[in-house]
Amino acid sequence: MTAAAGGLGIVATQRAVLTESGPLVLASGAELPHVEVAYETYGALNPARDNAVVVCHALTGDAHAAGWHEGARRPGWWDNLIGPGRAVDTDRFFVVSANLLGGCSGTTGPSSPDPVTGRPYGPDFPLLDIADFVTAHRGLLDHLGIERLHAAVGGSLGGMQVLEWALQEPDRIDRAVVVAASARLTPENIAFSSVARAAILEDPDFHGGRYADHGVAPRHGMKVARMMAHITYVSEISLEEKFGHRRDTTGHDKRLAADFEVEHYLQHQGTSFLERFDALSYLHLTRPMDYFDPFGAYPDAVPSTRFRLVSFDSDWRFPTAHSLRIRDELAARGVAVEHTELASPWGHDSFLLQPPGYHEAISAFLA
Repeated sequence: MTAAAGGLGIVATQRAVLTESGPLVLASGAELPHVEVAYETYGALNPARDNAVVVCHALTGDAHAAGWHEGARRPGWWDNLIGPGRAVDTDRFFVVSANLLGGCSGTTGPSSPDPVTGRPYGPDFPLLDIADFVTAHRGLLDHLGIERLHAAVGGSLGGMQVLEWALQEPDRIDRAVVVAASARLTPENIAFSSVARAAILEDPDFHGGRYADHGVAPRHGMKVARMMAHITYVSEISLEEKFGHRRDTTGHDKRLAADFEVEHYLQHQGTSFLERFDALSYLHLTRPMDYFDPFGAYPDAVPSTRFRLVSFDSDWRFPTAHSLRIRDELAARGVAVEHTELASPWGHDSFLLQPPGYHEAISAFLA
């Protein structure tokens, strides 16, 4: 990789096969005979192999967390956080970012070929738990020869993976950074995800999940799902400041179709999503969040991990109460944990941005 403009420069996605010595066994007992994981690394692993930091991505992220792909128009999704001299400092740390199991960006998922049939799994892909995401992460670390992590860092669903991992393997992670995450979704959280899934499942082009066999995709359902989900990622104040009550044009009559600037923005978000994400992956990655309850699953786990929790005052998807529950559960077990609520106008998406004090808190904790 070549550093440029203070960042990592050009990076490339790699792939690892995790099942060379046997199938990947899921929490449900189902087995995947062949699993590949797409991942990227930044920085160098030191001789002691103790400076590794794993970054876990959120719902629709991928392995490309930082740096630039050749010919790309934008850098990785957490490029503002990861790089030389940044909060996750690649001059000090060896950073690993992997695409989730069940995803559609290089890691085995519903659109991958089933070794038994030679055709894409489609709806036959087994249902997943967040524990399964961690199983794949752990397999990648074993592949890379990394026994212990200096830190694991994640926001939203990424933070949920970090929490799960620390409870699964109480002595493998030194530090955990959990940002804008939850240990158990509220009925409101589940309701939003349910509507998004219904839009996909009830799209006439879904065909019971075998849309690829028909040469189509449930594009309308996916677009609606993304538009609605995106509303939960932003805040009222950020929408007000960006769009106000402005209409796209002036001087025309009222209409039922999109008219206000915020409507056109959501239309764009929904349409652009169609080009990079698969409907079955969306279903398989959202559903595990609904069932996530790690403190119930590991009632006796007492991680040696030190935790740093961060929430944002404008986040109404996973508001501060979710982080406080994690803090209290960990503290009750005698785990070292610290929480900070930060001011930010950007809602849940704040974890991808740079509100005051956020990156500084992560940098200080990792050091």
